[in-house]
Amino acid sequence: MAKTRLGFIGVGGISTGRHLPIFTKMEEVEVVAVQDINNQHALEVSNEFSIPKVCKTPADMYDSVDAVVICTPNKFHAPISIEAMRHGKHVLVEKPMAMTVEECEAMMEAERENDVKLHVAYHYRFMKPAIAAEKIVERGMIGEPLVVRVQGLRRRKVPGWGVFTNNELQGGGALIDYGCHLLDLSMHLMGNVQPIEVSSNAYNRLSRTKSINEWGEFDRENFEVDDHVSAFIRFDNGASMLFETSWSANIPRDREHISISGTNAGLNVFEMTVNQADEDMMTTMSIDYIEVKENYAKLQAQNFIDAVNGHADLKVPSADAMKVSKIIEAIYKSSNENKSVRL
Repeated sequence: MAKTRLGFIGVGGISTGRHLPIFTKMEEVEVVAVQDINNQHALEVSNEFSIPKVCKTPADMYDSVDAVVICTPNKFHAPISIEAMRHGKHVLVEKPMAMTVEECEAMMEAERENDVKLHVAYHYRFMKPAIAAEKIVERGMIGEPLVVRVQGLRRRKVPGWGVFTNNELQGGGALIDYGCHLLDLSMHLMGNVQPIEVSSNAYNRLSRTKSINEWGEFDRENFEVDDHVSAFIRFDNGASMLFETSWSANIPRDREHISISGTNAGLNVFEMTVNQADEDMMTTMSIDYIEVKENYAKLQAQNFIDAVNGHADLKVPSADAMKVSKIIEAIYKSSNENKSVRL
C-alpha cells in the first residue's frame, strides 16, 4: 500500500514535541516536507527528523504531499487550511479550528467542495479517561445528561513562550488555548446537543500581578488576553453547563474536571467513577482498567491517517469543532457586552 505523504506547516513546539515524533514513526506515513516562517528553524527540524524537503511557503509543498498538518498561530489556521483543501489536500489543524465561526464555516465549505478530510486536533477525546467515559455514556448508564460541570484550571502557568499571549495572532488566551479542550470533550459526551445561550465573564487581572509564573516570563504590563473565564451555557435539550478555565488561578493545585449529572447516574470523567442511587442504596463504581494500547497522540494520528485512507471516520468531525468555536465566540461576546448571548 502506498504511503500517505505528509507535510508540516509550522514546526514549533507542538509539531516537534507531539506530532512529528509520532508521524515519522508510522509505517504507512512518509513525512516529506516542512515549512515555517522561520526558515532556519525549519532546516533544523528537517535535519532532526530526516525530512527531505524544506519549503519557503505552504504552497511549495502541495505537489509533493497528500495531506498537511498545520501548527501555526490561530490566526492562520483558516486561510492555510482552506488553501490546502482547495489544492485537494487533507488537513489536520491544531485547535482551535479558527479564530471565528465565520472562518470555521468557510473551512467546512472547502472541506465539502473538495471532498477532503478536515480534522481538528482536540486530542482530549483520545485520552484513556475520555474513552472510558464514552463507553459508559454509549451504554446508557448515566441516562440523559442534565447538568455538566467543567473545569480546566492551572495554577500560575501562563505560557511564556511562543505567541500564546498575543491577542492578534491567537484571538484569546486561556479559553481558546486550553479551555477549548474541556469544552470539546464535555460536549462530545453530552451527545448531539446545540448551545443556545451563554452568559460569561472573561478576566485578565491575575496575570498582571507581580507573582511567580511556572511557565516562563511574559509581558505583564501589556498582557492582553484572558487568563480566567467563567460561563454558564444552556443547550437545546434543556441541559446546562457550568464552565471555568484559567492559566493563573489561585488554587492549591491544577485541576481538570468534567462531571455529568444524568437522569440515571453521575459520571466523573477524569476520576473514572460512576455515582448511582436506587430505592435503598447509593453506590460509586470505579473503572479500574480500560484497555487502550496507544497514547492519545498516536491514537489521534492513526485516526487521521485511517480517515484519509477511507478506513475510519474522523473522531473529531469539523462540525463538532465549529460548535466549540461558536461557544468560545459567544463567551467572549457575552463578557465584552456584559450580557447573555443567544445563539
